[in-house]
Amino acid sequence: MTSLYKTPESKKEILALYQAKLDSLKIDYLEENVNTQFGSSHVIIIGDATKPPLILVHGSNGCAPIALDVYPNLSQHYQVFAVDVIAQPNKSAETRPSMKDTSYGIWMNEVIAALGLNDVTMVGFSLGSFIIWKTLLEDESKIKQAYLIAPVGIVSGNPLRAMLDIFIPMKRFIRTENQADLDRVIDALFSERDDFAAPFLAKVLPNFDLDFTPIPNISKKEAKRISTPLTIMGAEHDVLGPGKKLLRRAEEIFPSLKQTTLLEASKHVQSVGDNQRVENLILSG
Repeated sequence: MTSLYKTPESKKEILALYQAKLDSLKIDYLEENVNTQFGSSHVIIIGDATKPPLILVHGSNGCAPIALDVYPNLSQHYQVFAVDVIAQPNKSAETRPSMKDTSYGIWMNEVIAALGLNDVTMVGFSLGSFIIWKTLLEDESKIKQAYLIAPVGIVSGNPLRAMLDIFIPMKRFIRTENQADLDRVIDALFSERDDFAAPFLAKVLPNFDLDFTPIPNISKKEAKRISTPLTIMGAEHDVLGPGKKLLRRAEEIFPSLKQTTLLEASKHVQSVGDNQRVENLILSG
């Protein structure tokens, strides 16, 4: 299989950044690699095994240590399983599932089964939320509840704005590594500057084969098949899925919708303050 990394050296450098991020969290953790039909999937486990299980799923161009840093207190109430999404710059397999079918859902259900989990709370940001609703469509029998944060695949943003503010400068940065282009992408996506995101993306974008496949939106028919209680949080100024539009459609199509929250003034990637608000909501649930 052809590697998603441009060179063995770039893979080594990206995984070194991964490890540096994980080390910086200063947490006690276990690592487990579970087998799926899509390849080995890496999971970071923190917290007491007597507590309820929570699967934490990061977003695009990300990794499990980022998600653990964003929501550092979930292990107070849960045993947290932070999963490295396959085909992303992390320690899981480089096999790329299709966005169009339930392959991501099949994969995640295989991870959950391999870990031996039941009554799982799922928390996902962006692509992570997309993977969660794909998981629920495939088999929701082991899922207790789910939190979708700035999810993709429910509504679309303005395609022209997304093209001009994100995808054109991103592809230009991949070619030229001009810092101004990366700054434009980060400014469009992030509510506030992140000390890790900039150097990580600077290494990942030109050295990893990104998936630019358009993410399909869930249909009303599909949404009605989901019975798992859902809490959905939309970011008001999310260029990929504007919060108010997102929550309106969620209320129209999901019969199992339990709660919605609008993160006012937030872009796609939340601020530290909004991350704490999201985390508190999860812990109170």
